[in-house]
Amino acid sequence: MQISKNKKHQYSFFIIVFFNSILNGGNSSLAIQINFILMSSLFFFSKQDRNYNIHLVKKYDKNKIAILFYIFFLLFLLFQIVPIELEFLKYFSKTKYLFLKKLELGGNYFPISLSPSNTFFQFLNYMTILFTTLCMSMIFYNKSHIFRFYYFISFVGAFHSAIAVYFYLIGNPDFLFIKNSFYEKSSTGFFINRTVFSIFLLLSLFASLEYLKNIEKYFPKKKDNFYNKIYIRIFVIFISIGIITSLSKLGNFLFLLTLIFYLFNSFLNSQKNNLFKYTLILIIFFDVLILGAFFGIDKLVDRFSFLTNEFMPNNLHDSNLRRIFLINFSIAQIKDFFYFGYGAGAFENLFYLNYNSIDNRYASHAHSSLSEFFGEFGLVGSSILLISLFNIFNFKYFNDFNIILLILTLSIVIIFDFSLHIPSVQILFVSLFYNFFMLRKSKFN
Repeated sequence: MQISKNKKHQYSFFIIVFFNSILNGGNSSLAIQINFILMSSLFFFSKQDRNYNIHLVKKYDKNKIAILFYIFFLLFLLFQIVPIELEFLKYFSKTKYLFLKKLELGGNYFPISLSPSNTFFQFLNYMTILFTTLCMSMIFYNKSHIFRFYYFISFVGAFHSAIAVYFYLIGNPDFLFIKNSFYEKSSTGFFINRTVFSIFLLLSLFASLEYLKNIEKYFPKKKDNFYNKIYIRIFVIFISIGIITSLSKLGNFLFLLTLIFYLFNSFLNSQKNNLFKYTLILIIFFDVLILGAFFGIDKLVDRFSFLTNEFMPNNLHDSNLRRIFLINFSIAQIKDFFYFGYGAGAFENLFYLNYNSIDNRYASHAHSSLSEFFGEFGLVGSSILLISLFNIFNFKYFNDFNIILLILTLSIVIIFDFSLHIPSVQILFVSLFYNFFMLRKSKFN
């Protein structure tokens, strides 16, 4: 069987996304570099094709302002790592200037960023996100491509869940590069953080439910629908078990919220899709009764209360680095780096500078992407990025149920967790937004 040119490009895209997801969501400098090389190579290779280039030009013409401001944002990240003469540095980062004067390190030129190397790697990561979006605009340009993407993401979520649940059942031993010892009693799989893992699976669940909900609507006569929907339902079961056994309170809360939203919308929808409703009801039944009994009925509510035990005294020597402390810390630091930030990816260095004797405990993220993003980019960088994002999204689709739900999920995650700082989660969010908007446009090629 001969594979079409377009499928070859799409499968290459899938392989890159999948490969990045198994490297702890791409959350390392090495993974970021590998992903950048692979995705940029796919972009330039695809761009050589005349038809793909036409798609790219059309997308650029429609989103040139957003792309232009995003390029400004990338240049701003480079500006954060450019060495600046010490006496001029105080105009861009007075706090770092005073810190350097106090240390008397010598030298006359220093960058704004507290961690220039990490900021450079984040620059590569944000470049990768741009290349990802451009690749999708070239090779995912009609409805069948969108559903192929949904199917792939559903499969990847099920694969990650199967691996994670297997390791969970055998006691979560460390295996090769899979480090499960951080969470011995929860499913994490290839991810070392259970909440990040559950958010990744939640996005996979979005893709699965979108496929089940809309495949008959867009392709009522497609022969493979019956079997594909069976496969997707099997994937959904694995994804659900993975989210539940992650024991991430935020992940489980958003999981239940997603199911309720989809179920509520299916009852309001004039189109009858009873099998889809029954699937949602079955998942809720499976979650609440069967797995609820497995973990203990008394823990059912506690499993969804993601703010429980987070509002503790601001004491770093507590058993955990409490989220509320880290959020308060990150917000408090914003005023010292208000205009130009402390550098993308530099939160860990900021933390070390303020708490350098806490018995080897440290925090690499603020547990609130909202405060961390603003702290990293400052007012200038955050404003440029927001202008770019607002110009990308078409607000006439923002009354659509799916868009509202994804934005609600995005808002909760960005306020209460750092998952939006993980490359694979970032790419998945961007890809889902792209596909949601694509399916709602009136014209397809």
